Amino acid sequence: MTRLSLFNSPLFLGFDQVEAAFDRVSKHSADGYPPYNVEQLGDNRLKITLAVAGFSSDDLQVQVEDNQLVIRGRQADDPERVYLHRGIAARQFQRSFVLAEGIEVNGASLENGLLSIELERPLVEPQVRTINIASSEGSGGAQVIGGESKAAPRKPGAKRA
Repeated sequence: MTRLSLFNSPLFLGFDQVEAAFDRVSKHSADGYPPYNVEQLGDNRLKITLAVAGFSSDDLQVQVEDNQLVIRGRQADDPERVYLHRGIAARQFQRSFVLAEGIEVNGASLENGLLSIELERPLVEPQVRTINIASSEGSGGAQVIGGESKAAPRKPGAKRA
């Protein structure tokens, strides 16, 4: 079976990591627990809120791994408790969000069973960089390296002009 890629054009160079991120998201998006919201708070700020009722801050872990925000929850069973009916399971979860390049996690807070994670994309000034083109034509054998012109090395036994 042939896999259709979004980035199979020869004009998209170096997008392998983006394609891998899409693959990761599609594999992990099937589980709907815990439910979450993503809010836009401004042009450069986001907030992810997860409903994690029953979890304490000690039961939760928020990490950034390779441009991926990973939230894990794990509740420990209390062996001292005896349940006559157990309708609320001590459930563990992992929820992942792929972060665009440059997104920073500013912090997380837990209040009333809602875990909120603040994200921000700092403004980055666009950079224009000119790349020098090395050429031996018309430069008398000079070689351009890093913006500076250096004389090409002479062959042994060659006379100077």
